[in-house]
Amino acid sequence: MTELRTRDAVPLPGVPQEENDPVSTRTASPDGYYQRIGEHRYKPTAHAGGAWRTDEQHFSPLAGLVAHAIDRHLAAGPATDLTVARISYDILGRIALDECEITVETLRPGRTVELLEAVVVIGDRPVVRARAWLLAAQDTAAVAGTPDERLAPPETFPRWAMGDVWDGGFIASLDVRRTASSRDGRATAWVTSGLDLVVGERSGPLASFVALVDTANGITVRERPTEWMYPNMDLTIHFHRRPEGRWTGLDTAVSFGPSGHGLTSTVLHDAEGPVGRAEQILTVRPQPGPR
Repeated sequence: MTELRTRDAVPLPGVPQEENDPVSTRTASPDGYYQRIGEHRYKPTAHAGGAWRTDEQHFSPLAGLVAHAIDRHLAAGPATDLTVARISYDILGRIALDECEITVETLRPGRTVELLEAVVVIGDRPVVRARAWLLAAQDTAAVAGTPDERLAPPETFPRWAMGDVWDGGFIASLDVRRTASSRDGRATAWVTSGLDLVVGERSGPLASFVALVDTANGITVRERPTEWMYPNMDLTIHFHRRPEGRWTGLDTAVSFGPSGHGLTSTVLHDAEGPVGRAEQILTVRPQPGPR
């Protein structure tokens, strides 16, 4: 897999030169998940195809795209040392594999605490609403620490063919390493990609990291997705440290309750250690037809 180009780069708010080219002249599946077609509009490529339905977008790259839009919003404003400490996404409905518009506004401005909201619209219908809390940077190195143990490095994990379990262009685009000792509902894994988040644009380390977090719900399955459905309705990520590097580490546990609800809980890592946690609430239901 090619070396990741979206990681380890300074966020650039500029729009690529090809923005004004007719969409019809672009390739169907370029080396990225989205193409910019306007200041706030994006067209997904086949690489963004979903795992439950290939005519839908996988939520993972879209979550990263929202974080990329937040980075651009911040870059367009006054210089600040605020950084994202929490970003939560509510999935409002079907996310078609179609053009989308993302708007970002500041709900609560501040010098030490700020709240942003981003809305993703497809076909005049909001499909995702996200809110991000930003906190001012402080020097707390003297008291820094976490009880979460560091994962072994990615090169020590065997490659895992995630496409043997899940369909879709997004899953096919990933380099996944997973522990051989994984069991139903419990696994640790590393995920990376060789594709741009937005074709021709650099994404910051936060957006590139977030673009892989939603894979946690598929890293370890309690039931075969051909027999049961358990899509997540949200994604909430808390960070105690800003992630860096080209790998997203997932230490994941999946729980199903007795009444159609589930929860995917993940300790998030980069190559230097734990960076935060992610939670996803699931709606659990049998696939239509005989099982």
